[in-house]
Amino acid sequence: MKTLFSIVVLLSALIAANVTAVAQRETATGVEVERDLALLRRDLRSEKKKIIALNMSLTETEATKFWPVYDQYIADITKPYDQFYGAVKDFVAKQKTMTDAEASAFMKRWGQLLVEIAQTRQRYIPIIEKVIPTKKSAMFFQIDRRLYSLLELQVVTEMPLLIQQP
Repeated sequence: MKTLFSIVVLLSALIAANVTAVAQRETATGVEVERDLALLRRDLRSEKKKIIALNMSLTETEATKFWPVYDQYIADITKPYDQFYGAVKDFVAKQKTMTDAEASAFMKRWGQLLVEIAQTRQRYIPIIEKVIPTKKSAMFFQIDRRLYSLLELQVVTEMPLLIQQP
C-alpha cells in the first residue's frame, strides 16, 4: 500500500506540474482549461494501468483474465467521462454569458453524468469479481476510484467559478 501512496503522491505532483490553477482566472474561450484538461487526462491514462499493475499483485492466470475486462471497463467508463469533460468545456466557454437556465442545465447534466459513472462502476463489480478474487477486486476499485478522484478534484479546481452578474 506504500507503493500506491507513493505513486499517488507522484501522480499528484505530475498533475500539479502540468496544470496551473485557474479557479479564479477568467478565460476568453476556455482554451487554456481545455488544453490543461487534455494533458491531465493523457497523463492519467498513460500511468493508470501501470499504477494498478504495480499494486494488484495479480498471478499470471488472474492477469490473463483481468486485463481484457479492465480494458472493456475503461472503454465503458471513458464514455461518460468524455461527456463530463465536454460539459466542463462548454461551461468554461460560456462562463461569462451563462444564463440561469444554462447554469441549471449544466448542473443537472453534471449530476446525471456522475450517476452514470457510478452506475458503470457498479455494473463492473460482479464482472471483475468473476475474474479475480473479491479482495483484489475491492482493491482495484479502491485504486481506480482514488485515481479518478484525483482527476476530478483537479478538474473542479480548474473550472473558473461562475461569475454572478448583478
